[in-house]
Amino acid sequence: MTYRIEKRELARQKNLKKTQEIHKGKRKEDSLSASQRKQRDSEIMQQKQKAANERKSLQAGAK
Repeated sequence: MTYRIEKRELARQKNLKKTQEIHKGKRKEDSLSASQRKQRDSEIMQQKQKAANERKSLQAGAK
C-alpha cells in the first residue's frame, strides 16, 4: 500500500517539475548543442533585422 502512495507522490513531483519547466520556457526537448542553438538564434535574429530594415525603407519611401 505505501509503495503505491510513494509512486503516486513521485509521479506528482515529476509532473510538477515538468509543468514548471514548460512555464519557464526552458524545455530541453530540442536536443541542440550550445553552438547549434547559437547558430539557430543568430539566423532568427538576422531575419528579424532584415524585416525591420525593409519596413524602415518602405516607411522612408512613403514619406
